[in-house]
Amino acid sequence: MIAAESLPRMSVSGFLAFERESEIRHELVDGYLYAMTGASDRHEEIAANLLAALHQHLQGSGCRVYGSNLKIRIGNDFLYPDLFVRCATERGDSYFKTDPKLVIEVLSPNTQRYDRGDKRLAYQSLPSLQEYVLVAQDEPSIEIYRRTNAGWKSAIHQGIDTLIELRCVELEIRLARIYA
Repeated sequence: MIAAESLPRMSVSGFLAFERESEIRHELVDGYLYAMTGASDRHEEIAANLLAALHQHLQGSGCRVYGSNLKIRIGNDFLYPDLFVRCATERGDSYFKTDPKLVIEVLSPNTQRYDRGDKRLAYQSLPSLQEYVLVAQDEPSIEIYRRTNAGWKSAIHQGIDTLIELRCVELEIRLARIYA
C-alpha cells in the first residue's frame, strides 16, 4: 500500500476538472483523493425513501433536496453525503454546494466510523448546517445531531414505530416510512 504522504496533493481546480471527467466519484480531503465505493441495496432503499419523503415535503418551500451525486464543499475539501437539503435563493455552483441546512448519511460498515467522526466534524463546521443525521441500515435506528445555542446535541431514536422530527425542515416522519 502506498502511503498517502507519498502521493501528490491535488488542487481544488485540478480536482474539479478531474471529477467532471471521472467515471467514479471521489472525495477530496486535505488535497488527497479518496474513491467512493458502491452501496448495498438496503442503503439505496433507505436513501431513496428519505429522498422521496423530503422531496415531497419541500415542494413549494424554496428548499431543495439533493442525492449522493452532488458534492458539498467545505474549505478546500469536497464530500459526497447521501442526501442534503439547502434553502437558498441563488443556485450557486452546478457541481457542488457550500450551504446545506440538513445532511443525512446512511451508515455502511466501511464508512460509519468516518461518518461519525471526521466527516461529521467537517459538516458541523459549516455555519449553515442545522442537523446532521446518521441512519443505520441494519436496524431502525437514527441519530440526529442538532445545532443548539449551547453547541451540538445528539439523540438516538430507535424502533420502527418511532416518529422523528427533522426540525430544520419541519418534517415529522416515522422510521417505518424510512425503512419500508
